[in-house]
Amino acid sequence: MYPLVYIARHGQTEWNAEARLQGQADTDLNALGRQQASRNGHRLAEIVHNPEEFDFVASPMRRTRETMERIRMAMGLDPQAYRAEPLLVELSFGDWQGFTFAELEARDPGSTRQRRLDKWNFQPPGEGAESYQMLLERVKPWFDALDRNTVCVTHGGVVRALFRLVLGMSTQEAVRLDVPQDRLLRLEGRRLEWL
Repeated sequence: MYPLVYIARHGQTEWNAEARLQGQADTDLNALGRQQASRNGHRLAEIVHNPEEFDFVASPMRRTRETMERIRMAMGLDPQAYRAEPLLVELSFGDWQGFTFAELEARDPGSTRQRRLDKWNFQPPGEGAESYQMLLERVKPWFDALDRNTVCVTHGGVVRALFRLVLGMSTQEAVRLDVPQDRLLRLEGRRLEWL
């Protein structure tokens, strides 16, 4: 059973807008992404009346850190008073990072076919590249060890893994899950709810 956890995906980046595979490339928020982060912070300020009882944790990537700092500013809190957790980084797309699927196909026709057949278990080429299953195995110990209320800023892949972990969602459903950048996800017990 999980404590109360509010999860935000980082705000939009230019690579999100261009449908580029971001993975562990360290990109920045764009103007819309900064607005999304602040909006999520204002929403949290409305529903979290005891922020001192929450742990604030973010993936160490620039886009997640800026999102957390904007959330905390919108809540009237010290923007720097949070922890970075390396386990919460996005999955690595290896050699595919920075490309769109159209660019990958133009460069190497048929190269993305295997991923379309089994997106959950597919591991892209390149050193350190991960499948969604590998990502789930990486983040599971962190989520399982949660013992206090938490505000967490992470990535779309981590949220998809969380739905599989908590709800037992099928791999096909989990990889197709839309993970908005302008909404909060509430985890408590064994329930997940978009706010």
